[in-house]
Amino acid sequence: MSARSPEDTLVHSYLYLRRAIGVIGTALPAVLIIGKLIVDGGGLQDSISSYFWTDMRGVFVGSMCAVGAFLLSYRGYDVIDDIAGNVAGVAAIGVGLFPTAPDHPSSTAQVIGVLHLVFAAIFFLTIAFFAIVLFRRTSEMGPTERKLQRNRLYLTCGIVIIACLLAIAAVHQFFDAALAPVHPELWLESIAVMSFGVAWLTKGEAILGDVFPTPAVVSTEA
Repeated sequence: MSARSPEDTLVHSYLYLRRAIGVIGTALPAVLIIGKLIVDGGGLQDSISSYFWTDMRGVFVGSMCAVGAFLLSYRGYDVIDDIAGNVAGVAAIGVGLFPTAPDHPSSTAQVIGVLHLVFAAIFFLTIAFFAIVLFRRTSEMGPTERKLQRNRLYLTCGIVIIACLLAIAAVHQFFDAALAPVHPELWLESIAVMSFGVAWLTKGEAILGDVFPTPAVVSTEA
């Protein structure tokens, strides 16, 4: 087996980095929900962030910090990718380190809870920007058929993320009490996080990868 060139190694490293982000995103909701039922018992939490206040706290914080570290180390097509990655990375770490307010928060916990909401909003909006705008850019060589398919999937993921954010806002504004027993925020957040994960798995070509990828094609894709 021939040794990989430095260019091949760099390309594969970026693909694996993107896939790692995607795996965490797609797996996190299920791991938190199922893990809490096994370890802690009881029912569902009202949101993904609320799992901070369960025995799954370490998984939640560790996952968000890992995603943040990956995003901070991510370097894309140009400086816009780099800035977006840094913003999303800081926001992801902020989501993990500044928990959502508990049921009966003190004044300090309320402030921390507001910071959590700000970081969460920035994180979701930035990853939607990645999916809708940055991931869909194409090199000067033009898109392959698989790239066109990936672009459609990126767009779908980004729209789903935005739709989930709007639905969460609508639930809090109009249906909070009526829908509380079915935990709508938890399921909407789960869909948004999993869409984020699918977009990054696709970016890492674990989904709809080119049939015969070359370093030039992979490395020049936005």
